[in-house]
Formats: sequence, structure tokens, C-alpha cells
Amino acid sequence: MARVAQRLLVSLLLTLGAMPAANAADFPSKPVRLIVTFSPGGTLDVLARLFAARLRDTWSQPVVVENRIGANGAIGVEHVARSAPDGHTLLLNATLILITQQLQKTPYDVLRDLTGVIQTTVYLNALGAHPKVGVSTIGELIELAKKQPGRLNYGSGGNGSSLHLYMELLKSAARIDITHVPYKGSAPALQALLAGEVDLVFDTTQSMIPLAKSGKVRPLLVTGTKTLDALPGVPPMDKVFPGLNIDGWHGIFVPAGTPKPIVERIAADIRAAVLSPALSARLQEMGFEVTGLDPERFGAVVRSDYERWGKLIRENKIRAD
Repeated sequence: MARVAQRLLVSLLLTLGAMPAANAADFPSKPVRLIVTFSPGGTLDVLARLFAARLRDTWSQPVVVENRIGANGAIGVEHVARSAPDGHTLLLNATLILITQQLQKTPYDVLRDLTGVIQTTVYLNALGAHPKVGVSTIGELIELAKKQPGRLNYGSGGNGSSLHLYMELLKSAARIDITHVPYKGSAPALQALLAGEVDLVFDTTQSMIPLAKSGKVRPLLVTGTKTLDALPGVPPMDKVFPGLNIDGWHGIFVPAGTPKPIVERIAADIRAAVLSPALSARLQEMGFEVTGLDPERFGAVVRSDYERWGKLIRENKIRAD
């Protein structure tokens, strides 16, 4: 009897190992949920709905966008991290996911509990100065800040926000002293810049470009490695500070332990969607660079950025609000 039971157990284990849950050809076998950790109408929500519309056609299954908000995105991330690792629960997030974990206690570890599937897009930010500051180039700003340390200030969406950290990284690279003024969100910080309450603000190029064209803000620098046609003469950060690149990104994650064939299937299908002419053009119109990095390369970016932001946070003793 013992031998019979042993053979049955071995047979059962072999059967379980061959179950279609890990078979990419059978994925998806039910509706897929795409979790967004911020409110409807925001950038991540808009992107999620664009992706979901294309994936419904590809997968012939419903792809439902769910907004699970709270705790600076941690509630939604935890939900995905604790979900079944079968590919049917996806997370769309951004660089902020790496920053949040290092500024507050979270019930998950991004590197341990999630697997990066694909980096979909990269977004750029621009540093803008109020005209009253009297500078027109990043060189002039650095010179002024060194002559009068602590006199200039900059606004951000709050302590620990990504745009706060971008400016701290710039200060570190340029070795200048500029005072931080935190606001409750990036929109109030940008309004403070327009009102002249603060001298400088980092914000997305989507926000900065129209303000620069209207003369309300003087653009001094863009993140990334290329000059933008919409901001002629404004240098990329990589040119001013070689090797310094703080582009933000958006990407898809799944729970750790999701079978590799399913991860690769999801990555391939989303990559085909974002690189399709129609969706790619739409994303570029929104100001994003389409990347479509595969799981291996996206995973390397996640690990590298996690270490970089962690080092910046520790060295500057940054705390969340």
C-alpha cells in the first residue's frame, strides 16, 4: 500500500507540474485585472485604460482597470503582491514605487514580491524658473546659487515626492544650496511657481512646455539625454552632468512567482500593443517615449534605480511628510 501511495503522489506531482496554469498558450483563462494605485483621470489611469483596450482585443478576455488608492500607492501595490501569481492580476506603476518603499514602512518588498514584466514608456521632466529669478540658462542658475547659497528656493509635491528627489539629485550634482518648499501635490507647487512664491520647480514636460512657450516660465534643463524640439536650446541633463539621467518610467508588474512563460507572454503582447502605430503615436502625443523593455532589461532598470534612489534618500536624509 505504501508503494502504491508513493506512486500516486509522484504521479500527482508530475500532473500538477504540467498543469496549464504555467502554459502561456492558455493565458489568459479568465478576466485580467489591471491595478492602478492612483485616482481615475491621472496619468497612470489614462495609460492603463489605453493598454486595457488593446489587450482585450489581443486576449479575447475582459481587462478591467481597478483603482486601488491610498498610502501613496502602497495599498494597491500590496494587493498585487499578495495576489495569485498566475498573470491575471497586473500592476501599472511608475518610478515612484521604488521611492515609496524607501520612505515609509510597506508590507511588501518591490524587489522580492513583484516581478517586472515590461517598461512601457519613459517620461521627461523639465526644470523651470520664474522670470523674476533673472536666469535664462542652467549655468546662470548654478552661478547664482553658488554666489548666494540658500537664497533661492524650489517647490515640489511634498517631501519624498519624485520631483523633490529629482531636484535634490540636481543639487548634489551641481553642489549648490537651494531651499526646499514642499506643497501638497505637484499642481499647487506649479501654481506657486507661476505666482512667484517659489523660484524653481521640476515638473513634467507636458506641464512645462506650454508655460515655457507662453513666457510664464523659463526652462533651464530637461531630464534625459536628448534635446527636445519643443524646448529648443534647453540642454538635457546628461549633457550638463555626464552620466546623470533621471528619467521617470511606467511599467507593468506581476506577483513574484508568476511562471516565466506567462511573464514573457504578457510582455510580448503589451510590447506589441505599445509599439503599434496607433497607440505609439498616441503615447508620443502625450509626451512619452515608448520603450517596451523586456523583463530582463526592465528588471535591471528597477534594481539599478532602487539603489540610486535609496542612496540619494539616505545621503540627503530625506523623510516623507
